Amino acid sequence: MTELNKVVIVGLGLIGGSLAAGLRAAGVCKKIIGVARREETCSQAMSMGIVDQATTDLASIAGELGKGDIIFISVPTLTVGGIVRAIKNSVNGDVIVTDGASVKGSVRKDVKDIYGYFPPNFVLGHPIAGSEQSGVEASNPDLYIGHRVILTPVEENAPAAVAAVRSMWEWVGAEVLEMDVDDHDNVLAATSHLPHVIAFSLVDTLAHDSQNENIFRYAAGGFRDFTRIASSDAIMWRDIMLANKDSVIDAIDLFASNLSRLRAFIDQENATEITGVFTRAKFARDRFTKMLEHRAYSKSMQNSEEKNVVYTVAPGGSVKGKIRVPGDKSISHRSIMLGSLAEGVTHIEGFLEGEDALATLQAFRDMGVVIEGPNKGKVTVHGVGLNGLQAPTGPLYVGNSGTSMRLLSGILAGQTFSSELTGDISLSKRPMNRVANPLREMGAVIDTAEEGRPPMKIHGASKLKAIEYDMPMASAQVKSCLLLAGLYADGASSVTEPAPTRDHTERMLRGFGYSVQREGNKVTVASGGKLTATDIDIPADISSATFFMVAAAICPGSDITLTHVGVNPTRIGVINILTLMGANVELENKREVGGEPVADIRVQYAPLKGIQIPEEQVPLAIDEFPAILIAAACADGKTVLTGAEELRVKETDRIQAMADGLTSLGIDCETKPDGIVVNGGKMTGGSVESFHDHRIAMSFTIAALRASGEIRVNNCANVATSFPNFVELAKKVGISLEVNCS
Repeated sequence: MTELNKVVIVGLGLIGGSLAAGLRAAGVCKKIIGVARREETCSQAMSMGIVDQATTDLASIAGELGKGDIIFISVPTLTVGGIVRAIKNSVNGDVIVTDGASVKGSVRKDVKDIYGYFPPNFVLGHPIAGSEQSGVEASNPDLYIGHRVILTPVEENAPAAVAAVRSMWEWVGAEVLEMDVDDHDNVLAATSHLPHVIAFSLVDTLAHDSQNENIFRYAAGGFRDFTRIASSDAIMWRDIMLANKDSVIDAIDLFASNLSRLRAFIDQENATEITGVFTRAKFARDRFTKMLEHRAYSKSMQNSEEKNVVYTVAPGGSVKGKIRVPGDKSISHRSIMLGSLAEGVTHIEGFLEGEDALATLQAFRDMGVVIEGPNKGKVTVHGVGLNGLQAPTGPLYVGNSGTSMRLLSGILAGQTFSSELTGDISLSKRPMNRVANPLREMGAVIDTAEEGRPPMKIHGASKLKAIEYDMPMASAQVKSCLLLAGLYADGASSVTEPAPTRDHTERMLRGFGYSVQREGNKVTVASGGKLTATDIDIPADISSATFFMVAAAICPGSDITLTHVGVNPTRIGVINILTLMGANVELENKREVGGEPVADIRVQYAPLKGIQIPEEQVPLAIDEFPAILIAAACADGKTVLTGAEELRVKETDRIQAMADGLTSLGIDCETKPDGIVVNGGKMTGGSVESFHDHRIAMSFTIAALRASGEIRVNNCANVATSFPNFVELAKKVGISLEVNCS
């Protein structure tokens, strides 16, 4: 951050005075000058020591200002224009000017009207901070620490001016973000201005309720907290409403419409719809709380990088015990999707409460489905039928979940409304043409970014026709996408896979009463049927169990049992491969739950040997290969993996990521276009990069059991996407793991 020369603060109320106090405390300004309307305010600011000089006449100090100095305008929105006019008439154009008004469109218009153009050194801004107190006496040097300041640069702005204003706010501890002017005013209308409208109106309404004089006397704490903002400066908020009139009216109209709908639901005693409103609100509020903790108000405001979550794992040890890993992620996704499209109420147990599956759940909530939970793995889905989804009000954000995006695209292709699927930085780099192109062959109109990457914009009202699709590469996600689209297509759609892939979609469609035909590697569904709600008990995820299976297989003295694990024949490639390598794996207590085979898996240590992995096993273990490659590194001899091109287009290029990490730990590897050769050996300690891929992160965590030194795994935050309690279970069975953020 660059140190500052002179800063002039016009308006020494809470906002301006706190900036002065914060800059004074930071000791980064050669001179702080205050400008106020009243002499008393100037005198008080001087006596408090927050300014070096104070005046009621901006023009009187204009001659002192030059290049690099900053003027901060901290006055009510509708009075900014008068200050801007005074600055134009008296201040050198090299001086940087910024403001703190809460409506940026109004200030932008004032500046253009007064100057006749937009000066490059005028940077619009808005500090999101405040207090119930006001006036210079409320100045607080810590007011901005940990709070956000939104800058709304315009095209004409000089980058150096924006950087200087950013630096000023960072010196007082603020998190500085950037937004478009119009986006800012729309967002603030909804998140700040509308709540003030509601609070002022509610208190005004109840204050004049002559029928109940005890309303305020016996009001609970929630009423007090909600209406606190009605104690704000009435004149200031009047001006904000007028300055941001159009956006505020739009927000009021939307709220009034939704309030009217809720009134109708209550009048009709429609318990399901009331539950839907309250449930959506609860989880939206919970999500908002997380956003406040980790990221900004909207995607356009997010920082480009999250904090680096680091796993530090001590070498050696063994794993022992009996644990149950979270529910199967693939089945969790599909239970929400098909439950939402079914007629009736579906009860789910064992739902995986990880970020990926929750992204799918939220997408269907955003399309009008009433979903209760999750609560300790229990979810209730009030299905709307195949044609009952509603148009979302904005893009459907699925975070890091490729499964959500690919499978949802098949469902959305058959809807009458248009939609957009977006994801996080990692997902936005992953190819989607593998589903987009065959969907286009079915008649869907889909736009993607360059090279078929997200976002995916799916145009509604496209009449889908049936398809007979030969998949060039085995992929359960592509197969499932096309089968789901086939529910809406005209006729019977078939998908032929070059090798068997997980069949959860077919099994679950049958469980919901929908006919699915299979002939060899060809799967067919016809449109015209319906899904009937059912109850689902989701088994533990074999992909999550894999990390502990491999941990026990590589580490002498280990003996672990993983309970209630799904052992679908299309998912047990990892068991087959580890067995071929010599692992001691037993399936106990075999049974069937909800159409899915389940067992307890016991793994005891046994020496492993390198093998040529059979290509027919590759699709059955595609997600488990990062962990399997750790087993290969600990085996005696060479392990060869081929036919695994799909690993290069997962959350990251998993072949290269594993090769890089293993090489850094002293293991000899050779990558191929479709696989990798791993020569077993002795692993050293070291630092490895997960590339924000949860499976890479967890795989190198268990590698430390056989390493000679500590392993540090970088960028592990995404482990929460598939395995939220991984760290807890790892420690429970004996892995010495510490988590830090940097």
